[in-house]
Amino acid sequence: MTVSASSARLRATLIGTIAIWLWAALALFTTLTPSVPALQLTAMTFSLSALAAVIMWTIRGEGVLKHFRLAPAAWALGVGGLFGYHALYFLALKLAPPLEASLINYLWPLLIVLFSALLPGERLRWFHLAGAGLGLAGTVILIAGKGELGFDWRYTAGYTAAFACAFTWSIYSVLSRRFAAVPTDAVGAFCAATALLSWIGHFMFETTSWPADIQEWAAVVALGLGPVGLAFFCWDHGMKRGDVRALGTMAYAAPLLSTLLLIVFGQGALTLPVILACALIIGGAVLGTADLRRSR
Repeated sequence: MTVSASSARLRATLIGTIAIWLWAALALFTTLTPSVPALQLTAMTFSLSALAAVIMWTIRGEGVLKHFRLAPAAWALGVGGLFGYHALYFLALKLAPPLEASLINYLWPLLIVLFSALLPGERLRWFHLAGAGLGLAGTVILIAGKGELGFDWRYTAGYTAAFACAFTWSIYSVLSRRFAAVPTDAVGAFCAATALLSWIGHFMFETTSWPADIQEWAAVVALGLGPVGLAFFCWDHGMKRGDVRALGTMAYAAPLLSTLLLIVFGQGALTLPVILACALIIGGAVLGTADLRRSR
């Protein structure tokens, strides 16, 4: 790999990590919107992210409709990834205890590392697996510290949805490399389709409840522009042009950063499990990105 190619790969990977930082704020902002049902919140935030994309295209003097002229396979991957993941995640939380569902869902970074071996030019090394394994171990400790874990066969449907959720996001992420020719701007079109499907689901299964005050509205806007907006564009760019294995390993920082943010804002406590999880996840990230630093 040439120096310029290596620098471009590193830059794309760093852009991809912006998504991880933004996703860390997802839990905090979501806790600030207690009045809004889950599917409605998804529909509102994806509508905002799609609107932001349309405004960006307009400012650049580009036709909006051209960004919706995509191949059926690209539509299937994009909408299947964004809407499919969120629909399965909410279904898992509905059918299984949140702790167990969240833990199973966080298999997706490890699956990204494993699936990256199927991509052309990617070689899976022991330290990639070890780094992802340490990240997963840290996440297990982090989630287990929030309550007692107890897997029960009565919640098999919910666990299955959580597994499907993890596989959906990891497959979407890795297959994005196969669609590198599709511009990242297409994420705006996928957000619009996801918003539409989420509105349909909301009106079918939920009762509409709008944000109760300016704080909730601000949190909704922050979600739509950040964790449910810019994050997906950055992740798409990173997956298509960056180091997939490194991003998969570093993704375990999201639940850790999320917990630390909740602690900073007085919605959590710095406990021994959090400190241990911090050490494992950071250690895993350092180990899993060894070849990226070496090439740098």
